[in-house]
Amino acid sequence: MSPIVKKLRTGPDLWYNCNKLGFSGSASEYFRNSIQAMLRTFTIKFVVVFASLLLGSFAVPAQTTRPLLQDIKIYKPEPKGSDGSLVKPTGISTAATTAPVNAVRTMFPLLAEQTIPGYSGILVETMDGGVVVESNSSALFNPASNVKVATAYAVLKTFGPDFRFATNIYTNGTLDRTTGTLTGNLYVSGKDPVFNYEHAILIANELNRRGIRSITGDIVVTHDFVMNYSGSSQRSADTLLATLDLSRRSPAAARAWIDYMNNSGRAGMFQGLPSVSVTGTASVQAIPSDLSLLFTHESAKMREILKATLCYSNNFLAERLGDMLGGPFGVSRIVELNANVPDNEFSLDTTSGLGINRVSPNAMMKLLRSLQSELARYRMNFADIMPVAGLDEGTLENRFDSDFYAGSVVGKTGTLHQTDNGVSALSGEVNTQKGKLLFVIFNQRGSVSKFRSFQNLYVSLVQGQFGGPVSLKYNAVSLDKRMATSQISYPTNALH
Repeated sequence: MSPIVKKLRTGPDLWYNCNKLGFSGSASEYFRNSIQAMLRTFTIKFVVVFASLLLGSFAVPAQTTRPLLQDIKIYKPEPKGSDGSLVKPTGISTAATTAPVNAVRTMFPLLAEQTIPGYSGILVETMDGGVVVESNSSALFNPASNVKVATAYAVLKTFGPDFRFATNIYTNGTLDRTTGTLTGNLYVSGKDPVFNYEHAILIANELNRRGIRSITGDIVVTHDFVMNYSGSSQRSADTLLATLDLSRRSPAAARAWIDYMNNSGRAGMFQGLPSVSVTGTASVQAIPSDLSLLFTHESAKMREILKATLCYSNNFLAERLGDMLGGPFGVSRIVELNANVPDNEFSLDTTSGLGINRVSPNAMMKLLRSLQSELARYRMNFADIMPVAGLDEGTLENRFDSDFYAGSVVGKTGTLHQTDNGVSALSGEVNTQKGKLLFVIFNQRGSVSKFRSFQNLYVSLVQGQFGGPVSLKYNAVSLDKRMATSQISYPTNALH
């Protein structure tokens, strides 16, 4: 850089300071030399600034396209005096200093412009894997009850959709058929998570059919027996004893039995009201080995249990089903090994979705695809185990429920009002005029009600980009009817 140009930038050493050491000759000579120096300085400065402006004018048009994920700002920084340089670029392209929290990648401007609340992750794909919308797809979020989708997948993978829970009825006593008295104990062994009032009365009815109307001993259940979604085996045993006996039966149990008969299509098939009186008490003990098996109560099929679990997002059922697989660790291992889910994007602390779980939209999408493939093995689809919005009872009953949208969305909700400062999730499948799409929406750190409103709007906007919603070919069947399909089986060695 020219010394004169540098002095003009520094300021204190001015050109007309004739007392500065190093100048020689007359004052007019000083003045003439100074004028010539000033002209040379202005000439150099003009050339430098003109070249800088010319370069900047070429730099700006070079930014011909706008990257999808970032805002590009063109700005001209003011020259800084700290380094003493006049040569500064005046046209610079750079990303905004703070990138959006929920940056969006999509081919649809309407979706790109939509404000995404909270800290969120979104992934929408076509059935062949094409990305429709993506935002924070590899980041970790709390999926809330979307964890139940993982539990359902692991259960299906392990037991299949036609599995039934068996509750075995044993005795160590003898039956006097003339009086209908069983002298001895009645033993009940099973871990059916949906065993309720109506099933206890169905057992009473079957005991009556076997000629048993009273029991002189006790009712003994195993430690894993549950009834009416109770976590206490002793309380379940007490409820079972009371429900078997008509004189102790609660009004709620009586209503459950009437509903069961109507929903199962068996109304009028039973003679009188089933009842077995019990002289002894109810207790929780291990089952002896020298017992006679009377019969077995079999629950509704696993596909129906999963439908009820996911429609109502039942935490008790999800935890009990998960326990059959070894809890969160067992479910995680099945998912990671079979669904090709990255282990660093999938971590479960519970099998219901309560508490702190971490899943990325990318991992959830892989899980949905694997679940879809598993269901297809049995000629099933998402609607067979997940709620269909606007048609099925449960968490999606009042969402996407207009005549236009009803039946076009099938999926799983997730809600945590306090954990992680508020969580709402929705994932599954949407149907449109141009085909089906898979979607995952994880919203976190905000109002659950606002998140749900956003999900409703966003899913509708996605459907709009593909010609609008189309209802799935689905006929809703009430969960009461689905669950009223339990049955009694008779092993060949059973006592008749």
